[in-house]
Amino acid sequence: MLTAPSLMILSLNDSKVFEFDSIGQFTAPQVSALLEGERLTPPPPLPPEVFATQEIESIRPDVVHASRNWQLLDPEFTQRLLIVFRLMEERHGYRMALVEGYRSPERQAQLFDQGGHVTKAKANMSYHQYGLAADSAFFKDGKIVISERAPWAMRGYELYGQVAEELGLTWGGRWQLRDFGHVELRRKNVLGQAAR
Repeated sequence: MLTAPSLMILSLNDSKVFEFDSIGQFTAPQVSALLEGERLTPPPPLPPEVFATQEIESIRPDVVHASRNWQLLDPEFTQRLLIVFRLMEERHGYRMALVEGYRSPERQAQLFDQGGHVTKAKANMSYHQYGLAADSAFFKDGKIVISERAPWAMRGYELYGQVAEELGLTWGGRWQLRDFGHVELRRKNVLGQAAR
């Protein structure tokens, strides 16, 4: 028990900026059963004003205009993400919300132009452009909680990363430029292709 906090910190420090060619693998039989089970449907969209708060705008500028259309995401990725959302609520009591899913190459280029503190991925070099990535946050008391400053939220992001990785997703919380709400489903020979 005394070493558990140190081991957790060490595991989070195994950071990578991007490893575009590594593909997440999962082996847990329970996860395989979930993926082969019922097809989950996306939750109803939250009203746009929920994403237009000062806190969110300070952390994710212009996210009010981001796409939260589940139909633009890859079907397999959608199912994995919905299972993550379900497990986060059932296991840990955290309700999740999609902040941004599909991202056009033009939007990616605009974010890249804002500097490396926003993203290091140019247009067509992010899984967002292929419907294989999403940024999520917590939905609590009618508000999006996106900041990891609160201990409750930081604990939630750690749990979110663990659950996402159980489902074969790559979690941005392990990168050098940490992106705690980001997950992606990596596939070979996807990045750099012309936008669909």
